[in-house]
Amino acid sequence: MASQDQEHFRDSIGTINEEGKRSWVYPKKPVGKLYEYRKLVSYVLLIFLFGAPFIHINGNQFLMFNVLERRFNIFGFPFWPQDFHLFVIIMITGVVFVVLFTVAFGRLFCGWICPQTIFMEMVFRRIEYWIEGDRGKQMRLDKMPWNAEKLRKRSIKWSIFFVISFLIANVFLAYLIGSDRLIEYITDGPANHVGTLISLLIFTSVFYFVFAWFREQVCIIVCPYGRLQGVLLDNKSIVVAYDHKRGEKEAGRAKFKKSEDRAATGKGDCIDCAQCVQVCPTGIDIRNGTQLECVNCTACIDACNQMMAAVNLPKDLIRYASEENIEKKAKFTFNARLKGYTAVLVILLGVLTGMLFLRNDVEATVLRLPGQLYEHKGEDIISNVYTYKLINKTTKEIPEVHFELISHKGIIRVVSHDRIQVPEQGLAEGTLFIEVDSHELEDEKEKLKIGVYSEDQLIETTTTVFLGPRSYK
Repeated sequence: MASQDQEHFRDSIGTINEEGKRSWVYPKKPVGKLYEYRKLVSYVLLIFLFGAPFIHINGNQFLMFNVLERRFNIFGFPFWPQDFHLFVIIMITGVVFVVLFTVAFGRLFCGWICPQTIFMEMVFRRIEYWIEGDRGKQMRLDKMPWNAEKLRKRSIKWSIFFVISFLIANVFLAYLIGSDRLIEYITDGPANHVGTLISLLIFTSVFYFVFAWFREQVCIIVCPYGRLQGVLLDNKSIVVAYDHKRGEKEAGRAKFKKSEDRAATGKGDCIDCAQCVQVCPTGIDIRNGTQLECVNCTACIDACNQMMAAVNLPKDLIRYASEENIEKKAKFTFNARLKGYTAVLVILLGVLTGMLFLRNDVEATVLRLPGQLYEHKGEDIISNVYTYKLINKTTKEIPEVHFELISHKGIIRVVSHDRIQVPEQGLAEGTLFIEVDSHELEDEKEKLKIGVYSEDQLIETTTTVFLGPRSYK
């Protein structure tokens, strides 16, 4: 752990040098068990990300966030503006989930699941390794004058980066406007959709800028999650941590000498090889402790474990652990705190899933016509006029829809037609009259319960207010 006189590294972010200029990061290609696990997780998530907008369940796109037309599909469930309360609950649940997850497991999300990390480290960075080589070759290429080799490699790399950015922009557009419409635009040709093409090129430019130049700065400067981490983490949070107790011991870290008995000299297990620094994608030294720039990608764990194995020292000098684990020299355990937080997270996900499945397929609204009083029909019949709106959230037409009073005896008369057809993912609206016998009313404002039927099946219930006279005698 860095001493007080060595805390100057916290005065600025890791990618800015002493002159205030960008310090370009050239991370060494990671190799190791955790890196292989990360690749597997990343490829699964990439397949999901690219495939989700093209998967349809019951005619609904699996995931769609059409903010322009206020149409949302989440896991195949269509959401309308009338489902805004569910959206709010989802957002609240998401915030609570992020807070609890960060407190318990640190920035595990950033290193393993975040799209920025996945694209940067598992797509663009790997292409860069393939074309330009590892850390040393990239540094030499960068310092090289613009000759044929440099021009060829950079042109190939930048061209591939642009193509991938264009592909990402198309997938992003599929989430925004729907995959069916995107395919329609492609088959029609760009000349027929110039506005969409311009928007697509803008998104492409943004993605290209992020992955070709801005890179790790997104995590350090732009992303608010890194700042949130500083507030939420405590000494019990699980992070990628350097075991300074074991690494420093009494005499501190020192270079490895083959014939030396390090235990006898009091030197720590850290051999000061700086492999953990060279492999870091944000350019920090994990041995200085938890830092804003660290995204918990585990590259330093793999690098350190390889070096420890090479010099015949125990692995896991850098590992997933809490500061409390390090101080007490205790191994990581799934303690009661983590169990409690995990249980809350599972419950939140369960509640959210339940709400999605219990959501009504039909939304019915019956409202009194503004400015209209009740009307007498005959001696005992009171009539009120209403407007109705039926929203069909499914991909099938709802036939033969009619209304019936459930709470009171009375008649519902729909203006123009008695049987209503509600189109798929559409709405039907109109006017209706409700006639109730005055003897059924107990107050001047009566709450009525109305059933919405498709043929003989009850598909939804709703309530409305019925206005009557103050006295019925």
